[in-house]
Amino acid sequence: MMIDRIEIFVTELPVRVQRIFSSGSYDTGPSNQILGKPVLVKVFADGVVGFGQIRPITPGHFLADTTQGMVAAIREIYGKNLIGKSIFDIASANEMFDLRLAGNPCARAALDIALHDAMGKALNVPVHRLLGGASQPRIPLEWSVSLANDVQTIVNEAKRAVDEFGIKVLCIKAADRRGWRQDVKHFAAVRKAVGDDVVIGVDPNTGWSVADSLSAVHALREYDLGYIEQPTDRRDLAGMAEIRRQAMGVPMMADESLFTVQDAFALAEARAVDAFCIKLYKIGGFTPAKKIAAVAEAANIQLNCGGLAVQCQLEAAASAHYYASYPVKRMMGAAEFVFGLNTIGPDPIVPVTDFVVKDGHVTVPMGPGLGITVDEAALKKHTLLHEVIKA
Repeated sequence: MMIDRIEIFVTELPVRVQRIFSSGSYDTGPSNQILGKPVLVKVFADGVVGFGQIRPITPGHFLADTTQGMVAAIREIYGKNLIGKSIFDIASANEMFDLRLAGNPCARAALDIALHDAMGKALNVPVHRLLGGASQPRIPLEWSVSLANDVQTIVNEAKRAVDEFGIKVLCIKAADRRGWRQDVKHFAAVRKAVGDDVVIGVDPNTGWSVADSLSAVHALREYDLGYIEQPTDRRDLAGMAEIRRQAMGVPMMADESLFTVQDAFALAEARAVDAFCIKLYKIGGFTPAKKIAAVAEAANIQLNCGGLAVQCQLEAAASAHYYASYPVKRMMGAAEFVFGLNTIGPDPIVPVTDFVVKDGHVTVPMGPGLGITVDEAALKKHTLLHEVIKA
């Protein structure tokens, strides 16, 4: 089944989302602003249409990709070189991505996901069948709690996640500008509010030093710290390994340190982490994600599946299919795509869906491909930019 056309859509997010990380504030911006908006691609091949959608998390965080950069990479290079190729030639497509334009994981992820969606539809099977099956059809969810200027705002968000959606795993953003002691205050307040039955991790997003990390981890033991995510600079593998060693059993997870299969190998070789955080937008889609998972298995490192996927059902579904394809023992914690499941606001292009949170979990879609039906009229209404790539 040969690709004859690719279409690119930049879509608006009617509900504005603002969050605070250690690196600064993140803002999806006004509805008519293109920066930070999701990019949706359609891959057409002999009557089959595959969908992929990725929302770059710029401005305000660690990824270099932007909405405009995604569009340019797909329009000028990746898309043109996919025309005339089979949707099943995933390996050669990813090789082309490497050879023709290195980097750009968000653009590559959108296309890789769309190709898998098209393959699933062509074969009439869900994407997880292409990845290994549904080892975990019911997926536990994690809620990432934003930093805030006051403790009560953090507590309120955590309580909403637990009380309204039944979430049993929270991850509190850390590296508050007031120092690690303030992070401990946030953690302690959330623990008091949600009780002892909820797993709570901490994510400084590279904002702590090694000394800060060791001090904070020691102080947080009193409040049952569940795990640590990327405390220090992404290149400081020796520092992460030292924190892991001194954390004495509190699992360490890599996020910003993990973009490529080579990064995965370096982390494994340094014995720096207990888990890899797989975010499809960050690493380039399903194809490199499976390679990273193989490195993890060889090194006895667990996997976690992340990605905020704000108001993006397609992006959340892609993460769900990936997560579902691995047995429980391979995974650590819970999946972080809860914001794509109508918890902040509905996806404007998928107004009707049963892909939602139930008792802190979501069930992986079982329909062909990603199993998500895009409302074409809604897509047209919410499109800010449309491009067509043909031979």
